[in-house]
Amino acid sequence: MKKTKAVLRQPESYPESRRPASVQPLKRPPVVGRAVELSFLRWEKRELPPTERFWRDFGFRIVHSSTQRLIARGAGTAPCIAIAEKGSTNRFLGPAFRMSDDTDLASYVERFGATWLPPSAIPGGGKGVSLYDPAGRSVWLLQGQMRGEALPLRAPTTALTNTAHHALRVNRTVRTPIEPAQVVRLGHVVLQTINFPQMAEWYLQVLALIPTDVQYLPDGSPNLAFCRLDLGNEPADHHTLVLVGGLEEKYEHSAYEVIDLDALGQGQQVLRAAGHHHLWGIGRHLLGSQLFDYWRDPDGFEHEHYTDGDLFTANHET
Repeated sequence: MKKTKAVLRQPESYPESRRPASVQPLKRPPVVGRAVELSFLRWEKRELPPTERFWRDFGFRIVHSSTQRLIARGAGTAPCIAIAEKGSTNRFLGPAFRMSDDTDLASYVERFGATWLPPSAIPGGGKGVSLYDPAGRSVWLLQGQMRGEALPLRAPTTALTNTAHHALRVNRTVRTPIEPAQVVRLGHVVLQTINFPQMAEWYLQVLALIPTDVQYLPDGSPNLAFCRLDLGNEPADHHTLVLVGGLEEKYEHSAYEVIDLDALGQGQQVLRAAGHHHLWGIGRHLLGSQLFDYWRDPDGFEHEHYTDGDLFTANHET
């Protein structure tokens, strides 16, 4: 059989103001409130010990472990980045977002039928409401959580990187410790949906997200949106929530920032040695530019380590 060469093409990208006539715009509904952080993700697990082992090897810091509940944080100031509750199934329950101080949580009760959360359910305290997205997935909106002290991290090694043209490191070595890639924070979550227009409109309205990059089907209809937080002049990650049209309603993956490429690589070695399931990487994404490495937890859910992602202020054009 004659081998054929693969053809590589640089994908075309258009600012929204120069969108081709054949491409439909992604609708931007009036917003109700504004999210300022993806706080944590919630899970139900049949068995908590395998998840705890994976979380530790992946670089989470366990702050609570019992037969019924598992809570983890990163090295940043967020009091929690993941919660797992013991239950009858292995499933993703939903995300929790920290809302701006001027967001009126009561408006979600009135407009969306949200219910108030008991303070004991929220790591770090504060107040919050629970509502359901169009797929029936639970979404928590929070305010007033207590922030923690940032945990110590080693200095990044990227400033010492030698290239073919710039030798910054002479008579010195790079020796990073053999340890899990310490997770600094929860970066983003990706959700697949069978009704992309409805799901995109709901999340953009509820969280005031800004589409950074939108991808389209051949008929010009939007079917994937990388959405960032509206932090005004403060730079925000290229995406905090990604919505993608697909064949089912499902959690696709979540991503966690580590300090640099060396942490990504050393973390991979630790996870491999511990026998965990490697999925994809190390590589660099096109949209978002992150260096990445993907893993599956014991129940098959995808988790990504990443570093060196793009940042945009609110006025950057879709």
